Amino acid sequence: MTNNRSTISGVGAVTGYGWGREALWNGLASGKSAAALHEGFGFGSDDHGGPGWIVRVPEGGDQADGRTRFARAMRSAAREAIEDASERGWRPGSRVGLVHACVLGDLDMYPMVTSGVGQYTGRQYLSVTPSTPVSLLMQEYGFHGPALNVSAMCTSGSAAIVTAKSWLDSDLVDDVLVVATDLSAKPEVVGMFVQLGVAITDTDALDACRPFQEGSRGFTFGEAAIAFTMTNRTTDGYADVLGGAMSHDAFHVTSIDPELTNVVGCVEQALATSGVAGGDIRYVNAHGPGTRQCDRAEATIVETLLPNSEVFSVKPLAGHCQGAAGAVELAASLLGYERGEIPATPRVSDGIPQLLDGLSPLEAGPTLKTSLGMGGHNAALVIAPQG
Repeated sequence: MTNNRSTISGVGAVTGYGWGREALWNGLASGKSAAALHEGFGFGSDDHGGPGWIVRVPEGGDQADGRTRFARAMRSAAREAIEDASERGWRPGSRVGLVHACVLGDLDMYPMVTSGVGQYTGRQYLSVTPSTPVSLLMQEYGFHGPALNVSAMCTSGSAAIVTAKSWLDSDLVDDVLVVATDLSAKPEVVGMFVQLGVAITDTDALDACRPFQEGSRGFTFGEAAIAFTMTNRTTDGYADVLGGAMSHDAFHVTSIDPELTNVVGCVEQALATSGVAGGDIRYVNAHGPGTRQCDRAEATIVETLLPNSEVFSVKPLAGHCQGAAGAVELAASLLGYERGEIPATPRVSDGIPQLLDGLSPLEAGPTLKTSLGMGGHNAALVIAPQG
């Protein structure tokens, strides 16, 4: 298998900042969180069912794309990425594949499988199956390459990129459309993460989520749909994916193995497949959820493997978008490459010395994107500006 520089030539985004990648960039660059108070997300003893802080994708999109925000957001992000790439000169080959990253799927469709026999028709039920969004998107563009869903908890978006690159490098496809969709911010779901002690809804995001800083309590739950086009053919793009890796701790259903053997090994493998030395990494686009275990793991990687890097996390801004987290964070770097800036979150307390403070000028060098998923999923990829 040949390792190539796989180009990301198009980006599409639907986030808590609004519909479209410009809304995402403007929101990140503002340094203000997309989180807002929403009814039903207060989980304290005195305010159960009251307002709580989350990042939620607003209503919008084309009603013809589906009856739910999930369906409309997925199709909208994909369409924007394809149109963006086309404007940059990309022309799809005869074998365009689709990798769709998702975890819980379209929760608005769940009543179809929980309300009892006879409540919905078989045709209506098709909207809840994970194959349907993929099939409709492939039909819209007449793509005939392989198409599948990948699910690796919070690493799903990054795992989709690594999967897409493996397809390209093995000549299974000419191009790949990568989409990550997670619109699961419902009280029933967010409440479980609050009980686990990692999601915080009782204060605003910049107060609750302080990756690599003192006083961090966890993350603000978020939603997003993000899409990319990828190709190994020459085209004008945002950046090249040089390589990546995935691994699993096989240790615990929630906790990271404190030895960090497989987290570190995943990063080392990503660097090796990219042909990049740790000392050459300029930026670390961290998973950075503001939880003690994850922050410790990534800080250790920065300190021991990446001596010349600076680190940032956009989770306090865009929220922890679960299955789409790695994708929205990658999009932040790609849009920053185009504009010559790193959309880092403003620092609010003392933190590690490598931590960037707010919107910062972009300097030359590759970026390592790390993702750590609940249950032991690890993913890492290396990107670099074209040229």
